[in-house]
Amino acid sequence: MTIQGTFAALALIGVGSIMLMEVPQAAAQPQGLAMLGGLAKGEWTVKHRDGSPDRKVCVRSGQELIQLRHPEGGCSQFVIEDAAAKVTVQYTCPNNGFGRTNIRRETNSLVQIESQGIADGLPFQFTAEARRTGRC
Repeated sequence: MTIQGTFAALALIGVGSIMLMEVPQAAAQPQGLAMLGGLAKGEWTVKHRDGSPDRKVCVRSGQELIQLRHPEGGCSQFVIEDAAAKVTVQYTCPNNGFGRTNIRRETNSLVQIESQGIADGLPFQFTAEARRTGRC
């Protein structure tokens, strides 16, 4: 089987699409996530729907809302959906798990967040509302 045939076969079963597209975010998607860039800059309060304590996040680019359970750097990201009012990003953090986050914009200062994955060896899943609440 040729290399092209092998990649085509892997893509049909879903393996190749993941392995072939897993490249660093900067190289793969430098222009993506415009919706997040349009969010109001400043301090945002994340209110978890499960009653967990509120969390303050300083939003400069909007991307700070993607990895709330993985705040460390060095994670690779893959954009699943990049629409005008909704983004979905899957990310992997070496030696600390992975996650998938969906952010839906209601206004430029209010978003709904759903995220799930593995952090510090344990599964997580949460829904939250994030709202701009002031300056950083």
